Amino acid sequence: MRRTALAALCLAAAATAGLTGCLPGQDSADSKPKGPFAGLSGGQIADRAVKATKGASSLRMKGEVTDDESKGTIKIDLALDKKGECAGTMSMGGQGKADLIKTGDTVYMKYDEAFLRAQSKGESKADTDAAVAMLAGKWSKMSLKGQDAKDMASLCDLDSVLSGMDDTGNGTTARGRTTESEGTPVITLHEKDGKDRYTAYVATEGKPYLVRIDKTSGSDGPQHLSFTDYGKPVPAQKPAGDVIDLDALGG
Repeated sequence: MRRTALAALCLAAAATAGLTGCLPGQDSADSKPKGPFAGLSGGQIADRAVKATKGASSLRMKGEVTDDESKGTIKIDLALDKKGECAGTMSMGGQGKADLIKTGDTVYMKYDEAFLRAQSKGESKADTDAAVAMLAGKWSKMSLKGQDAKDMASLCDLDSVLSGMDDTGNGTTARGRTTESEGTPVITLHEKDGKDRYTAYVATEGKPYLVRIDKTSGSDGPQHLSFTDYGKPVPAQKPAGDVIDLDALGG
């Protein structure tokens, strides 16, 4: 049961990397752009946004992405940093919620009953009920010595999550209008990559951080991620109270 739930959570890392990998693209023609980033093409702005975002020590990532395998929706709200610390929540297909904390060399997780039952397909009712009785609403932990914990920890590594932004691809990036997103003044960038259409929102004040990415069309439907709380400490602290040691239970 634990491996099933962990596998579900690990899908979030892959799905997130897929969406953040949409930038940068090639330039499309801009005719003497004015205003914020005056004189810069869409591709040049995208390059600056990627550099600034990847240079951040920490951020909060929130939104909905699609798992390529199940085609289900993964909702994520996670603060993470370059030290590999993280704290947040995620869900699969709107069925329950899992809390995740990674601090030091330990990964902590707490699943609700709905999440555990949704991820127990193919298992007997007795095994599912036993897992729910043991884990639902309770914190558990694993050390990074095990592969399961290492896989989960990859979602907490900011450098790893944003690594896909180095991919250039064959898309074209065009400047859009200025607006506001997540309470921040931004400029929009539009990119086409095959059948996929993306809109990125880049901060026009302070560092040109990426504020949001929307995937507005494609075979797997709309997706979005917002990026906030740049440089803020990640609230990754060991849970208070009793914690179930999954390593001691032998998996």
